[in-house]
Amino acid sequence: MKKVRARYAPSPTGHLHIGNARTALFNYLFARRYGGEFLIRIEDTDVARNVEGGIESQLNNLKWLGMNWDEGPDIGGNFGPYNQLQRLDLYKKYAHELLDKGFAYKDYKEGSEDYAIRFKVPENVTYSFDDVIRGTLKFESSDVEDWIILKDNGIPTYNFAVVIDDHYMEITHVFRGEEHITNTPKQLMVYDAFNWEYPTFGHMTIIVNEDRKKLSKRDTNTIQFIEDYKNLGYLPEAMLNFLSLLGWSPKDDEEILSKEELISLFDEHKLSAAPSYFDKQKLAYINSRYIKMLTLDELKDLTRPFLMNQGVEIKNELWFESLLTILKDRLNNGAEITKYYDEFFHENFNLNKEVLNEIKDFDNETLLNKFLELIETIDFTDSSLIEQVIKETGKQTQIKGKALFMPLRVATTGELHGPSLPVQLSLLGQDIVKERIKQTLQILKGETK
Repeated sequence: MKKVRARYAPSPTGHLHIGNARTALFNYLFARRYGGEFLIRIEDTDVARNVEGGIESQLNNLKWLGMNWDEGPDIGGNFGPYNQLQRLDLYKKYAHELLDKGFAYKDYKEGSEDYAIRFKVPENVTYSFDDVIRGTLKFESSDVEDWIILKDNGIPTYNFAVVIDDHYMEITHVFRGEEHITNTPKQLMVYDAFNWEYPTFGHMTIIVNEDRKKLSKRDTNTIQFIEDYKNLGYLPEAMLNFLSLLGWSPKDDEEILSKEELISLFDEHKLSAAPSYFDKQKLAYINSRYIKMLTLDELKDLTRPFLMNQGVEIKNELWFESLLTILKDRLNNGAEITKYYDEFFHENFNLNKEVLNEIKDFDNETLLNKFLELIETIDFTDSSLIEQVIKETGKQTQIKGKALFMPLRVATTGELHGPSLPVQLSLLGQDIVKERIKQTLQILKGETK
């Protein structure tokens, strides 16, 4: 097999969309799997729709995801320039070559000497190609009308430019969305007219939402741009991992895979032709798994900006680390730290009946009053001192085990289970703990009347 060359060719008409990111990823994984080259080419001929900063946004988000490329508009290469608007002379040359050979003709603008160049579709020709994902696909020339390859302003149409670019850049494999299937016969006509070899095509499945409808940019129930996930504190490794599972399944159905594992396991023959479900719960799960693998310093870097933007005062690093040990296992993304912080320090302390029922048979009044008495004089920033007070409370009241810890947890957190109670109480602070215990005692008195 000759050296693999694959490409991602975005239009700078907006930010990096989930579907485009997956297209880039599958081309990237394929090229790396076979020791080939991966390049970026910018298809910017639709000038009216180009967005300022669109190219930079696309490239920055691809880099954030962990993809690197061998050639592109930012780093150059042997097959540049990598922006179509800088290659107009090349398209013009090949369009006029087709004109000279009789494969195309001039289409004059009415009342003008300006003309477009239109491809002359041959009669009674069957076009076919072997799609890596879908098998052999066939099209009849009779279903295609003569089509413009070069507009009267000198700008090529997509189906013409993409062939010139892919041939010129020696692209061997093209993985793209299934919406391009109907474009392929026009492209094959151009390949045949020049007697050029086809690249190997693979048309990937559509991505569907929870209603099993094609993911649309108008679908406001699904976050669809990589930039937005980045801003919510999703991890790039997790996003890359999740995107790889949209239409591809590795062996053994393992779901947590590093970039290196994805490259080594990638098999284009395992790409699915069935629609890929964008499972938000799976994404949250995968991201939570990666968050759990972070070091404490990495977790601090991830969550600190969200707390600061919310106006949360980080008292000191030890306090912050204690908070993260409490909340780490709940986080699906970095932004959720503020939600769980608010829940943890909420002012409206409520005890539901289910929780109260679990402690109704214990000597709560004796226990809680003694604990209130003993915490009055200790340094509440030291969780080890709080732990000693809990033990001393049990000793002086002769209450131990579940009857000791359960009422204290319920009276201070409103929950039946949780991480280290001394650490939780230290984070809450003495004033909040005392106030909650007093509220609990009042509620328990009302329950027993």
